[in-house]
Amino acid sequence: MAYTVQKLAKMSGVSVRTLHFYDEIGLLPPAYIEANGYRYYEEKQLLLLQQILFFRELGFELKKIQKILGKGDFDKIAALHTHRKVLQTNIERTKELIKTIDKTINHLSGDKKMKDQEMYHGFSKEKQAEYEKQIIERFGEQGKIHTEECRQNVKNWSKPDWDKSQKEFAEICKELAGMMKKNLKADSKEVQSVIRRHYEWLKQFWTPTRESYSGHGQFIVDSELGDAYKVYHPQMPEFIAAAIQVFADRELS
Repeated sequence: MAYTVQKLAKMSGVSVRTLHFYDEIGLLPPAYIEANGYRYYEEKQLLLLQQILFFRELGFELKKIQKILGKGDFDKIAALHTHRKVLQTNIERTKELIKTIDKTINHLSGDKKMKDQEMYHGFSKEKQAEYEKQIIERFGEQGKIHTEECRQNVKNWSKPDWDKSQKEFAEICKELAGMMKKNLKADSKEVQSVIRRHYEWLKQFWTPTRESYSGHGQFIVDSELGDAYKVYHPQMPEFIAAAIQVFADRELS
């Protein structure tokens, strides 16, 4: 059975804009294109998109995914076994994080005091290191500068500082989600007003320029950084990336 790009987007949860982008970069071309310009996807493409989504869930960047899937000896079944093994490991880590959450709730409620070191049980230092590595690989020397700037800016932050920053981020995302539900455009006055607040919020960590802020928007789409935005709306990474591009073009030099 063949699916139009609209139907595939609805079925997979991947936006039409992202599917078009995957086609443009050669990652997921459609099975065929009709004379009217409509793209159609068949089982081969559906399975390929599933692989892309699995790799995305596991934190792979698009360039790396494209390289892996482009190999002539790529084995779908072997890849699925690997995905399963990694996800099982992640399940165990998630269970540990849930235990940490429960202990923290009990601690804050006054039911049972937890040890200071228990507050960080289950968190992956490797995952944070990998995230920083992705930034440096994507943005080169500029990525190193931003990463170090961020590290210096937050090194003396207290818990109230982090709580305040997280609250600001949540408020920004909630407002954007509400605007998405109202079908407001990324370049609308209302959306751009919230993006300005996002830009100011980000300046707490590092100093965005026109180019780096625009790149940050696409990094939200391409990396697991987007997961923090998807909590508020499944298509928010793509939406905020488009809105950031508009803001960067209009407001930054």
